[in-house]
Amino acid sequence: MKHLLFLFLFTSTITFSSNQKPTATSINEVIVYVNGAQIIRTAKVTLPVGTTSFKFDQLSPNIQESSIQISGLKSASVLSINFGINYLSKKNKSETIESLQNQIIILKDSIQFEDDLISGYEEELKIIHDNRHIANEKEAVTLEKLQQFAQYYRKRITEIKNQIHTSRKKKREKHEQISEIQKQLTEFNVTDKIQTGEITVKLNTDVISHLNLIIKYNVDNVGWFPVYDIKAEKINKPLQLSYKAHVYQSTGSNWNNVKLTLSTSDPNTNNEKPKINPKYLNFISRYSSYNNDKATKSYNYKYNPFVQTVSGIVTDETGIPLPGVNVIMKGTSNGTSTDFDGKYCIKTNNGKELEFSYIGYKSETLPIHSSIININMNPDMEALEEVVVTGYGTVKKTAVTGSVSKIKIRGQNSVSNNSSPLVIIDGVPRSQNDLSRLDPNLILSTEILDDTSGSAIYGSRGNSGVILVTTKKEEYTSNGDIIEEGIINRRFEIKKLYTIPSDGDLTVIEIDRYEIPATFAYFTVPVVNENVFLTAKMGDWEKYNLLPGEANIYFEGSYSGKTNINPQATTDSLTVSLGVDPNVVVKRNSINNFKKSNFIGNNKVVNKDYEIELKNNKQSTINLILIDRIPVSQNKDIKVDGIDHGTAIFDSKKGFLEWKINLKPNQSNKFNFSYVLKYPRYKRVNL
Repeated sequence: MKHLLFLFLFTSTITFSSNQKPTATSINEVIVYVNGAQIIRTAKVTLPVGTTSFKFDQLSPNIQESSIQISGLKSASVLSINFGINYLSKKNKSETIESLQNQIIILKDSIQFEDDLISGYEEELKIIHDNRHIANEKEAVTLEKLQQFAQYYRKRITEIKNQIHTSRKKKREKHEQISEIQKQLTEFNVTDKIQTGEITVKLNTDVISHLNLIIKYNVDNVGWFPVYDIKAEKINKPLQLSYKAHVYQSTGSNWNNVKLTLSTSDPNTNNEKPKINPKYLNFISRYSSYNNDKATKSYNYKYNPFVQTVSGIVTDETGIPLPGVNVIMKGTSNGTSTDFDGKYCIKTNNGKELEFSYIGYKSETLPIHSSIININMNPDMEALEEVVVTGYGTVKKTAVTGSVSKIKIRGQNSVSNNSSPLVIIDGVPRSQNDLSRLDPNLILSTEILDDTSGSAIYGSRGNSGVILVTTKKEEYTSNGDIIEEGIINRRFEIKKLYTIPSDGDLTVIEIDRYEIPATFAYFTVPVVNENVFLTAKMGDWEKYNLLPGEANIYFEGSYSGKTNINPQATTDSLTVSLGVDPNVVVKRNSINNFKKSNFIGNNKVVNKDYEIELKNNKQSTINLILIDRIPVSQNKDIKVDGIDHGTAIFDSKKGFLEWKINLKPNQSNKFNFSYVLKYPRYKRVNL
C-alpha cells in the first residue's frame, strides 16, 4: 500500500511538472542592434511563500541563453533560469499566413475529390469495356438491338471522358493556385519549422509578492542597416538628406505595437582587446616560413542580407584598375574575376563576405554591405633579403561634444570628459543606478558646475568614493525621436509604435531628415576615369550621426544612381558623388614628339607630354577640380626630371597635380604637363 501511495504521489508530481501552465508575457520594447536585438518582455505573477517555477513560452527559438536577465524581483531571489526548445509547440501565425495555409488545405481536399471522381469514372469505363460482348453462340443480335447498345456505349463513354477531362482541368487549376499561394508564403519567409523557445524561472521568496517581472534576452536573425536618400535640387541649394533604417527580423516571434530603439552597437562583435607580442628580427632562409603581420581591419561595415548582386571596381594603390582579381564569396565556390577595366559583378547566393585576392597584393575580406563595393588593394611588399623597419604613429582625432570640467572634492582633483550619462566610482565606470544606493547624508553637494555646452556635471562623495556624473540634455531628431549618446554607441528611441512580423521583410523607419549646407564642385581624374562627376562636400558631418551605408542619389528630381557614404573617414569634410554629368567633357591625350625616347650611355630617356582638354557644354558656369599625376620614383636608379606642371598645384611628395578651374558656358580649355624619365636601359619600368 505504501508503495502504491508513493507511486501515485510520484506520478502526480511528474504530471504536474510536465503540465505546468505557462505564464503569459508580452513584448513591450525591442532594442535593435545592427546585428541582433534585445527583447524586453513583461509578465505579472503572484509569488507565494517558498519556491515557485514559472514557464514563459511561445518565445523565439533563437535566444542567446547567456543573455537572459530577470528583474523586478523586489525581495524575491532567482534560484535558476533555464532555456529550452519546445518542438511540439506551434508558433502563433498571422491571420494572413493562416488564411493562406487554410486555402492550401481546402484546395488539396478539392484535388482529392477530383481524384476520387476520376477513379470512379475510370472504373466505370473498365466495366463497360469488359462487358461489351452482347452476342453469344446460341442467339444472334438484331440490328436494332445493336444500334441501341452502340448508341448507349457512345453516349456514356463520351460523358465519362468529358467528366474525366473536366476533373483533370480542375486539378490543374487548383495545383496552379497552390503553387501561387506557396510562392506568396515563400515571399513571407514562412518555413515548416514550428519549434518555439521557452524560459523556465525558479523563484524563492519569504513573503507573498505580486511582481511585475521584466525578462530581457538577446536574439539572432534580426538587425537593421542604414539607407540614405540624398536629394539635390540645384547646385546652389543645400542637400536634403533622409536617414532611414531598414529593420528586418526572422526571430520566430511577431512584434506587435512595440517601442523600438535603434542602436548602432553590435553585441556579437568580438570585444576582446588585442594583445601585442614582441617582434624579433632574424635572417630569413628560403626554407623558413615568413610571418606576415596582419591587423584586423576597422571597416565597421555590417552584413546586409537583402543585397542580391554586388558590383564594383578593384584598383591598385594608385587608382589604376586591376584586371584578373579573384572575387570569391567566402566559404563557397561562387566566384568571378575583374575584367580589363577592373570591374566585377557577382550574385551573393546568401553569402556574407567577399574575398579579393591578387598575386602580389594583400588579400582583402569585406562583409556584403552594399550593392556597390569598390576596393583599393595594397601591394604585399615582402623583402626576403633585407628587412627595413619603419615606425609610424597615428593619432585619431576625436570630437568632444560634452563639457570638460575639473572638480575638486575634499582635496581630490577629478576630471570628467563625457557627453553621456556616466558614473565614475574611484575611476571605474559604473551604472547610474549606483547613485540610488548612496546614503543622502553622505553627499556633500549636488551642484551644477558647468552647463555651457548642454552638459551638466554634478559632484558628490559617498561611501564608495568620489562620484562624477555627467548628464547631457536630450537631443531630438527632426521627427521628435530621442537621440541618446552612449559611451561607445548611439541610440535612436523611436516614439511611434511599430508592428514587425517575423517574416524577414523590410520595415523602413525614417530616423532623421537633414538640410545640409554643401559645396558643389565638378571633379575629374582622367588618368583613371574619363568622366566628370558632380560632388557635394559637407562640413561638420560628425553631428549628423551617420553610419556607413548605401545612398540613393536624386538630382534635379531624377534618380541618378547609388553611392556609398563612409563617415569613418578622418577628414574634416565628407564628400559624396552625385553622379556623372555628360554635359562636361574631358579628354586626356599623350602628345607625340620626336624626343619621346632615346638613349644616353647606359640609360634610357623617355619624354612624357600630356594635354588635357575640358569642354563645358552646360548653360551655366561651373567650378571644376582636375586631378592628374606625375610618377614618383622609389628607386635611386629611376629618376624623374624635367617636370613642367604648367598652371597646376604640384605635390612633389605624392606627384599629384591639381587644377581649380572656372569654366563658363560653352567654354573649352587645355592644360599641359610633362616630365622626363631616366632609368637603366636593360631594365623595365611600369610606365
